[in-house]
Amino acid sequence: MRAVRSDIAFPFRGDRRGRTAHAAYDEHVRDLIEQLLFTSPGERVMRPDFGCGLLDLVFTPNSPELASALELSVQASLQRWLGELIEVESLDVVSEENVVRVYLRYSVRATGSLRDEVFEGSGPA
Repeated sequence: MRAVRSDIAFPFRGDRRGRTAHAAYDEHVRDLIEQLLFTSPGERVMRPDFGCGLLDLVFTPNSPELASALELSVQASLQRWLGELIEVESLDVVSEENVVRVYLRYSVRATGSLRDEVFEGSGPA
């Protein structure tokens, strides 16, 4: 029988017993992806090059060139920081109004599960 792995939930919070909330491994990996996508480079003290900085581009005018550059940048960040955990199957970054959406299909290497996720971040209202 295979043990179920769990990790600390993101965002950090307590559970109903007052202990640190946990998440199943696949959910934890999803949380790691979300942190990577919406962290701006320079935001983390010990890892200044961590992050994609997608929210910095919310109000940048859209263009096919920008979309291609964003997808390459996000793909490179995912490979660099989470390449041991996931394999990206497909990626699409869309910026509309003041919202950035990332459509990501990936497989979790440890469990073999294939996931389709949409990550959404918005600029200041």
